[in-house]
Amino acid sequence: MSAAEKSASKRSAVKYLPLTALLLFAAVLFLSNPARYAKSVSEGISLWATCVLPAVFPFLFLTALFTGLPAFEAFSNALSKPMGKLFRLSGAGGSAALLSAISGYPVGARTVFDLSRAGSLGKGEELRLACLCSTSGPMFLVGTVGGMMYENAAAGWIMLFSHLAAVWTVCFCMRFRAKAAPARPLRRAADPALFYDSLYGSVLSVLCVGGSIALFFCLGQMFGDLGLYSLPVFGDYTEGVLRGLLEMTGGCAALASLKTPLSCALSCALVTFGGMCVLCQQAAYLTRADVKMLPFVGVKFLQAVLAFLLCWGLCTAFGCV
Repeated sequence: MSAAEKSASKRSAVKYLPLTALLLFAAVLFLSNPARYAKSVSEGISLWATCVLPAVFPFLFLTALFTGLPAFEAFSNALSKPMGKLFRLSGAGGSAALLSAISGYPVGARTVFDLSRAGSLGKGEELRLACLCSTSGPMFLVGTVGGMMYENAAAGWIMLFSHLAAVWTVCFCMRFRAKAAPARPLRRAADPALFYDSLYGSVLSVLCVGGSIALFFCLGQMFGDLGLYSLPVFGDYTEGVLRGLLEMTGGCAALASLKTPLSCALSCALVTFGGMCVLCQQAAYLTRADVKMLPFVGVKFLQAVLAFLLCWGLCTAFGCV
């Protein structure tokens, strides 16, 4: 190994030293009480199996199947003009955004990756499309968060409106710094292996989602054992916010116990941002579609702030919680 290579290797080791130390600390903490942390992993898997798997898996399969069909060509080409004017995206990008709004995380990121791999997106379109396709679905916000956690479907609808309005507004503003997307008519040929490929890819994707949720549930338990949730950072909302920054479902559940307009707005912001768990799920697809994660996370933060303001104002005005 040359001197230059040795120097580069040392710089790389120093760069990742904090992450390495953090991972080693987490491993030691897990081994200090394996039964406790294994239970938290089990709780994460249970949440995935009962709430996430039934909602996400069908949409992952159906969207993967749909984007591979010739019918997607006509659907995308019909959206070319309106999506080009609104967001300066191609028709395929507009179709992906609609699928994401209906299906939720991480369907949008998966669709962006599929379209990028197929060469259906214009140059420079990936980041703006990824930000537009990073949305939660109505089943989660209205059914799970609003109906089950807050026991108020109206709160769920307000969160859904605030969430989508924030995402679309920020992405509309991004169009002013983008070139117009070129017309890229899609061509879809019949693929005899499409059904199997869509099913196989969807099964792997939904298993990765379950693994992410279980992992971050365990990390959330570790945060609690380290006393981070008792820090007076956000008052009574500290545990919910910190849990949500790791895994949004657990954070929303903690915030829902307070049932105030502020807790509802914070839940909406957490869902819009996604938390580390959802961001990691999306990164698995977006990095392979040449999307830079730092600007993506920055846009997600802006969307979360706007969603918080909208939801807080609407919940206070209508007194739904």
